[in-house]
Amino acid sequence: MKSRKIFSAIILIGFGLYFYLQRFDLTGMKDYFTWPTLLIIVGLAFLGEGYWGRDGESILPGVILVGFGLHFHLAGKIAIWPDNIGVFVLIIAIGFLLRSQKTGDGTFYGLLFLVLSILLLFSDKVMGWFGLVENNVSSLINFWPAVFVVIGVYLLFAKRRGRK
Repeated sequence: MKSRKIFSAIILIGFGLYFYLQRFDLTGMKDYFTWPTLLIIVGLAFLGEGYWGRDGESILPGVILVGFGLHFHLAGKIAIWPDNIGVFVLIIAIGFLLRSQKTGDGTFYGLLFLVLSILLLFSDKVMGWFGLVENNVSSLINFWPAVFVVIGVYLLFAKRRGRK
């Protein structure tokens, strides 16, 4: 089992600074003493373990936690920040792609999630494109989640068949 020295050190430093600074009445920092900040700290610990500790598998949870924490901080504060499920899927895609750079595994899933996030983030424009052929496509649009289920079932059983 790999040593989690870097992970533990970053968690202790991050939480220590978080709770220490929280004791002071810093007016500009009150919005950041919330649970998304704790997500970011834990995510940074995973990223530190992934890059400095050479544990590439820690990169995916690190990116997800940091990304979700940043999203929850920025969603209400920046007007152009999208508040859409596609942002979460994009964060997961970035996590898979960064992990694949370090481990060589997960590029397919990263690209799959990237395409899905683009479709979700720009669904209004995609639906506008389908509006050109609306009569034939409108019934198919209702069943697009089934495509993901079918791909998932295929990946689940195709992988099992390959192991035997």
